[in-house]
Amino acid sequence: MPLLGGLLRAATCAAALLALTALPGPSRAQESEAQAVQSDAAKAPAAPAADPSTLRICASEKQPPLSMKDGTGLENRIAVAVAEGMGRKPVFVWLAKPAIYLVRDGLEKRLCDVVVGLDSDDPRVLTTKPYYRAGYVFLTKADSGLDIASWKDPRLKTIDHMVVPFGSPGEAMLKDIGRYEEDMAYLYSLVGFRAPRNQYTQIDPGRLVSEVAQGKAAVGVAFAPDIARYVKDSAVPLRMAPVPNDTVTSDGRTMPQDFDQSMGVRKDDAALKDALDAGIAKAKPRIDAILKQDGVPVAATN
Repeated sequence: MPLLGGLLRAATCAAALLALTALPGPSRAQESEAQAVQSDAAKAPAAPAADPSTLRICASEKQPPLSMKDGTGLENRIAVAVAEGMGRKPVFVWLAKPAIYLVRDGLEKRLCDVVVGLDSDDPRVLTTKPYYRAGYVFLTKADSGLDIASWKDPRLKTIDHMVVPFGSPGEAMLKDIGRYEEDMAYLYSLVGFRAPRNQYTQIDPGRLVSEVAQGKAAVGVAFAPDIARYVKDSAVPLRMAPVPNDTVTSDGRTMPQDFDQSMGVRKDDAALKDALDAGIAKAKPRIDAILKQDGVPVAATN
């Protein structure tokens, strides 16, 4: 899921975030723990009983376009392909909360058995082999002439608004190049000035894309799978350009941009992890087709 599929994305740049001065809210990985208490009011779903003929998939109702209650989300379809590759029936356990809570409120409570779209180095779970790798991209209007390919591009300091997700490498780099203060009020306006401190707050990926398409922001920076479907469906031609994975901050700190994506299971469930690995290998052609269908630019897997 988008914030699951990048829970540790923000963690990978945590050192840089701290060095650059504090962001208005915690990183995505911190949100998973520190802000999880905010979700307790939501009641747990009635979970189907564990059955070796099924695969109980933890899924968020609130993470479009990666996870959607009608099952058309990118990661929902990938989960189905893998379950069928395992010879199991896919069963979604839907949680009415953002995907950052799926590990704590779904997997760890044994309501479901696998979370799709986790970074491969997520320490909370046992992860499968990666099934694809993707990264952050610069988003611009195709006819804008802004062929941004690096955070070192001097035009980033003088263009109109930039839109980036909260707690992301993009937000850290926005701070690093010295223009965060001028964009802060604009970014907060996109979430109704709801501060991300002590509560889950994120700019909707569809809104991020529309801000660029409508010319309200000159450049967007986002994790490609989060926005690819909206970019593909946009009536205004848009361009995605990969943010270089060797991006560094002004003081020389590495800021990774590409991330392997895996599925996660409980640490005591090695047998399921192995079965998922086999299912992923079998379903790889279907996974690749799903990614292509949604227009997700894929990076080379390490």
